[in-house]
This record gives sequence, structure tokens and C-alpha cells, in this order.
Amino acid sequence: MDDSFPQADSGQPPSSQTPEPQDLSLQTRTLQPRHLQLLREIAARGTLTAVAQALHRTPSALSQQLRTAERELGVKLVEPDSRGVRLTPAGQLLAEGADEVFSSLARVQARLDAATGEPRGEVSIGTLPSGGQVLLPQLLHRLRGTAITLSLDDFDIAEADFAARALDADLVISHSLSGEVPGGAEGLVATVLTREPIDVVLPADHPLAAKTELRPRDVVDEDWVGVPEGYPFDAIPVAIEQLTGRPVHRTLRLRDNHLLESLVGAGAGIGLLPRFSTRPGPAVVLRPLTGVRAARSIVALSRPDRHERLAVRTVTEHLVSIGAELMAEHPAASPPAHRRLT
Repeated sequence: MDDSFPQADSGQPPSSQTPEPQDLSLQTRTLQPRHLQLLREIAARGTLTAVAQALHRTPSALSQQLRTAERELGVKLVEPDSRGVRLTPAGQLLAEGADEVFSSLARVQARLDAATGEPRGEVSIGTLPSGGQVLLPQLLHRLRGTAITLSLDDFDIAEADFAARALDADLVISHSLSGEVPGGAEGLVATVLTREPIDVVLPADHPLAAKTELRPRDVVDEDWVGVPEGYPFDAIPVAIEQLTGRPVHRTLRLRDNHLLESLVGAGAGIGLLPRFSTRPGPAVVLRPLTGVRAARSIVALSRPDRHERLAVRTVTEHLVSIGAELMAEHPAASPPAHRRLT
């Protein structure tokens, strides 16, 4: 779909025409929150089509709103672009200011909620499956009997794609092996919930199962059941290759941890699995991997204004507490997490 504006009378994008000059001594420029929201969404999502889909509106309705905003403010907010439209400097300024406005409104609402009763409302969470597996059952237990409800979605995606999911959810439970938080999370509130070791999974009768821990030289020449390129766990075989100077032979690349475990148990090779969420059956064993970074941060991501909601902050605090309990149950894991990063 072409992201240029649906045409009005002239057949040109409305932003290509400078709004008629206004006598600002007689008329006050009006900043409407709905206009700020639209500009923020254009900045975040990049195309008018994506914004229309996210807001459940038509591109025609959005273009009409932009024409109204330009007329009321007396400035151009968007201009033609190869992708359809892009924000002008004035539009970008307002989009950046929108985060401050909506965060302030959310803080006021949170204070009102705190003064008038307990946290309430729906909190939408998107999560990677293995992170949700160890965090969400206990979260549901803790929220039982409260006025907070959850809506849940799960997705197994590359590390670089988690930040974009925060556009449509109050909280995104993500992970990263490359650093404290997933790439692309700039501008989001990022709270490290826990740090989880990534262990080598082996067939129970594999000769390496006799070792209590494994090093890169022990595993580099084995057949591997890996994950798709770009997925966080793939960073570990890459590090092994760099350290040993020898290539890792990946016989398969799979997304699903349970499928990976079953194929390892059947003798397809060795692999990597997260320690907290793996309950190995009789066909496989887990062994720690030393000598390379083999741990992930599990991180909650949220937009600043969404994070200010009392219900969202309450859920985040519960997740931090649950993450700390996981660390205590597995004392060999990396030291304390639950840091808030912005």
C-alpha cells in the first residue's frame, strides 16, 4: 500500500502545501493530545500504513487529522518521502514532546489511582516463551484477587525485534545475550528481571555427560542443534568459533526449545537451553559452559508513558521479585539483577 496521503482536492499530499498563514496574534495555536499521539506513532512506526493498522483507523482518516493539525498549528508537520511521508522538524519536535506529555498524564493518573484505591486495569504483556514460562505462572498467582487483569501474547523472535513489540504492549518480556538489554531499546524503560545461565544440553549417554562442566574446546567439534541466525543463543556458538578458531557444525537450526531438547535426546547433536525453564527428561542432561559468556538477561521493556501506569509498575515490581526468587533458587547463576535502565 502506498503510504502517501489519500488525495483531497489537489491530488497532492496535504503536507506538500504550506498551510495558509494565520494571524497568531488573534488565534492561539492549539496542541491537541490526539494530534501529538498521531505524530508520535508516525515517528515510531515509520509509515502511515503501519500507524493506521495499529490505531485501527484508515489512512484517509489519519490524513484528514494531519490536515486539521497543520491548519490549527499553522505549521507543516509532514512532507512527502520515498516511503510516503516523513515528519518535518516541527513534526519531529512535537512527536518527541508527546512522550513527555503522555508520561506526565500517566503519572497524574497513577497518583490518583494510588490515592483512591488499589492498582487496577488490564496490563498487556508480550513475552518470549521461555521467559514467560518461568515468570508468568507465579505472576498470575500473585495477581489473583487483585483488580489487575492480564492479556498475554507470546512470540519467538530475534533479539533486535523485541523493542518494536513495546509499541503495542504495556510490557514486553525480552532477552539479550549481547548486553544488559536488547538492541534497539533506546527510549524505552528497560528493567532487568533476572540473569539466567545458558547450559549445554547433551544426550544422557554422551561421553561429555561425564564432565561436571564444559569448555569451548570440549564442544566445538560436536554436531550442534542450533537456533536461527540473529537469535540470542546463536551468539554462544559464534563466540566458541572465535575463541577456538574452528567452525561449529550446526546440523539443524530450530526456534522451539522443547523440539530442540527432544532431538538432542534422539542423538541429533548437542545444543543450548536456558537453565531456569528446562526440566530435562531422562534422555538428556545439562552441563554448565565456562570460558565464554553463556548467560542471558531477561528484561521487561515498556514505553515511558505506559510504565507510569500504577498497574504496569505493580506488575513490573512483581516480575522483579519473581526474578530474584529464581536467582536464589539457582545460586550458581550470575549476580543480582533487577536493575532499571532507561
